[in-house]
Amino acid sequence: MSEVRRRLPVVLAVLLVAALPFVLDDFWLQTGLFTMAAVVGGIGLTLLVGVAGQLSLGHASFAALGAYTYAWAVGEVDGRVAGAGLPPVVALVLAGVVAAVAGALFSPISGRLRGIYLGLATIGLVFIARHLMVNVEGVTGGFNGRSVEPFSVPGFSFSNNDPDYLAVAGVQFEGLHRLWYLFLGIALLAAWIGRNITAGRTGRALANVRDSETAAASTGIHVARAKATAFVISSAYAGVAGALMALAYGRIAPDLFGLQLSIDFLVMIVLGGLGSIAGAAAGAAFVVILPLVLTQYSSDLPFLAPPGAEGLDAATLARLLYGAAIVAVLLFLRGGLAGAVRRLRDRRTRHGPAPGDPSPAPPHAELTTRSKETSS
Repeated sequence: MSEVRRRLPVVLAVLLVAALPFVLDDFWLQTGLFTMAAVVGGIGLTLLVGVAGQLSLGHASFAALGAYTYAWAVGEVDGRVAGAGLPPVVALVLAGVVAAVAGALFSPISGRLRGIYLGLATIGLVFIARHLMVNVEGVTGGFNGRSVEPFSVPGFSFSNNDPDYLAVAGVQFEGLHRLWYLFLGIALLAAWIGRNITAGRTGRALANVRDSETAAASTGIHVARAKATAFVISSAYAGVAGALMALAYGRIAPDLFGLQLSIDFLVMIVLGGLGSIAGAAAGAAFVVILPLVLTQYSSDLPFLAPPGAEGLDAATLARLLYGAAIVAVLLFLRGGLAGAVRRLRDRRTRHGPAPGDPSPAPPHAELTTRSKETSS
């Protein structure tokens, strides 16, 4: 009964998200796509930072690699940029694989560094990635970027240009509606895999390495291999997130994958709670939605200046607000939003079982029963 009660909020949340396209307009649909792409990237980073204890500020570089890999793999040669013309499903998988390979190539460095030194090393990846995005124009399109072909599967397109629209309950399911369910499915798959990793043998090994590398090595854990595994998994998540971002934007450019994106990813997992899959999703929603909503409704808020004008604009206010949120979490909500929910659940558990639940037997009940049976 307690297991059902614990999973019920998750099921209801998924059903709610699945029903949102029936009532949302294009702005909110686009915002949801950005959010679900960030959720995938946030889960990958929380596995690396929260579970394995490896600080990374280079998550944006792997997202960029995944985005451009997808755009190149699914694109066609048009005289200015190259393309492989692969099926979009293959291109999406390839985006994660290429990013994972890049993470594996970086793993010898990550295996030797810890803490702030590893963070500084990963910052270098962002600048290297930007240099490549600007200068390898045959693949990336240079400073102006390149367009991204819409996603499709045999017999079904996710593009607004598809004349065969689906109509469900009177709602025309156009490109954004279709992408919503694609992104939702990928985000749920990413969360399920991440949950299995943290709860399984790999997650326990990574947690041991995070707590003490010496103790982990003494128990037979190959520390360097565990660190490399964490970096490869996190990079694969970032690559898929980058491909989803490319699909959500429809066009990608180097400015989308700067250091600010890496910081945003780190803010997501800190606010949500390091090591928590659900916390990474909640943090991603907060960081992505807040600036977009403030920008969209800035004209209705008298204390905000319009974009490009002097004064407090929506983007700056968003930075200030989630900066204050980070300070509040570090001071008053250790463990982030996930930690707060966990403490609330523990407090309810200590107050006793819910009405209708069977009372738990005392620890010695079974032993007492067996003793009576033996004596009789």
